[in-house]
Amino acid sequence: MNPSEYLNAAFGLSGKVAVVIGGTGELCGAMAEGLAGAGAEVVIVGRNAEKAQARLDKIAAAGGKAWFHAAEATSKGEVEGLLAAVLKRSGRVDVVVNGAGINSATPFFDITEEEFDRILRVNVKGVFLGCQVFGKYLVERGQGGSIINLGSMSGIVPLSRVITYSASKGAVHNLSLNLAREWATARVRVNVLVPGFFPAEQNKKVLTPDRVASIMSHTPMKRFGEARELIGATLLLASDAAGSFITGEELIVDGGYHAMTI
Repeated sequence: MNPSEYLNAAFGLSGKVAVVIGGTGELCGAMAEGLAGAGAEVVIVGRNAEKAQARLDKIAAAGGKAWFHAAEATSKGEVEGLLAAVLKRSGRVDVVVNGAGINSATPFFDITEEEFDRILRVNVKGVFLGCQVFGKYLVERGQGGSIINLGSMSGIVPLSRVITYSASKGAVHNLSLNLAREWATARVRVNVLVPGFFPAEQNKKVLTPDRVASIMSHTPMKRFGEARELIGATLLLASDAAGSFITGEELIVDGGYHAMTI
């Protein structure tokens, strides 16, 4: 087997269907492009059809196949409707990315109950429902599959100024590892993809000049990540060949941030 054949066999996703919840965002949108580039039919899920169209156009221009479905990640009925729509149109689901999320930089004593509930609802309940609805399908189907939940460095080590977000992502990490254990014998792998610092729409308010300076001083590579740099990790976790023995993993992509002490 030549290198090209090996890569296609190990990382190729031809014939697979990947559902990317939160795919209209910058990071999950790049992940969706990567999955399509590896041969998967990709379903981009979000609430903004216009934002989705720009990503669909890029995927189509690169020769990939993708379509958009509007759904609210925090509604079980809509997530169940999403699964039904994908099965009707694409016939199967093999990979699920749970990536819908919101952030906040509110000081702790100023966090309102509404804000706390809203962040937990989107960041935790959205992942819970995606795992419950699609995980049940994958387990009962009996052919394995991959669920990739988007975590955060703040879910591993507490970060200042994002207290509610950090708590919500800690819950996502914990839930993911629990499900990885529960579903391992069904060959349904559940992993957490953990970006370090990647400029994206949801963290713009947090990235003040002093915070950027602090991040750079703690990142050995001295730069932010680029969305495309999540694609390799995504394909590893998505592939039943390359990632066949990887479950319950928190795969960190952070330019060395987590390795830095003093």
